[in-house]
Amino acid sequence: MRALKIGIVTPAPKGSRHGNRVTALRWAGLLRRSGHHVRVREQWRGESFDVLVALHARRSCDAVVSFVREHPDRPCIVALTGTDLYSDLARDDESAALSIRLATRLVVLQPLAIDRLPEACRSKARTIYQSVGRMPDDTFRMADADDADFAVVVIGHLRPVKDPFRAALAARLLPATSCIRVRHVGAAHTEAMARAARREQSENPRYRWLGELGHRDTLRALRASRLLVHSSVMEGGANVIGEAIVAGVPILASRIDGSRGLLGDDYSGYFPVEDSEALADLLRRAETDGEFLDRLRSQIAARRPLFLPETERECWDSLLGEFVA
Repeated sequence: MRALKIGIVTPAPKGSRHGNRVTALRWAGLLRRSGHHVRVREQWRGESFDVLVALHARRSCDAVVSFVREHPDRPCIVALTGTDLYSDLARDDESAALSIRLATRLVVLQPLAIDRLPEACRSKARTIYQSVGRMPDDTFRMADADDADFAVVVIGHLRPVKDPFRAALAARLLPATSCIRVRHVGAAHTEAMARAARREQSENPRYRWLGELGHRDTLRALRASRLLVHSSVMEGGANVIGEAIVAGVPILASRIDGSRGLLGDDYSGYFPVEDSEALADLLRRAETDGEFLDRLRSQIAARRPLFLPETERECWDSLLGEFVA
């Protein structure tokens, strides 16, 4: 395949740690390693790209419309976020629908997302799992059974859609003999959320809010934990699930499409959305039942090949190969 000039448009600004920006930069790196020339932009400003990749159908709609109008013969790939799939399309947002209709191809981060698309557009969709590179050598050792505490980590910004305090609420229901301690990594998006986190920390001895950390420190917190809890109400396909899978850290996840598409329907670590008692039962079982914890480890190990960089790069090469001989 010849080298292409590829533009990636993301609404997340330079320096942001938001998922869209992280995804855009990772894709740029993968595509450059395949020999392409890539630029990441917040908006398309008329550059002569061979291919445009736009993250977020609604927020990148202007870029999609302008690029397709100026270059109707060139591929425009729209990568769909959880907000696109489970919010904007559900409420018939015109901008999101227009981007999806104009796109040459659609990228989703897990296969169940395709069911959320208009039926006429599903044939344009391709699944590309978000890859995870090798864990840094200086991350803390993996937590093990000899640790005094049974460390559980929550990784995600404090926003209502993440249901951020579900693990803390479940931890309150555990028996006094439990050694479970919840550590939460993530920035508060509002002062009200920050106050709620500080209040929970002061009232709940099992919970500690660490705030926003850099990526390397976040991986340290992940690898120092026995479990990850991912309690989102809505998610397109969280990168942290892939990171936990590659790190070998079992996951307890709310039963939503965004997690089921990554972990598989037969995964044993699901709990109903916003159900503190069900999550508490799983936490208690993971702490006390070694066979259950080993089963979770075995199940995530089977999914690991999906999240390797070479797999994601092969998917992008295949997708671009649909346009270029």
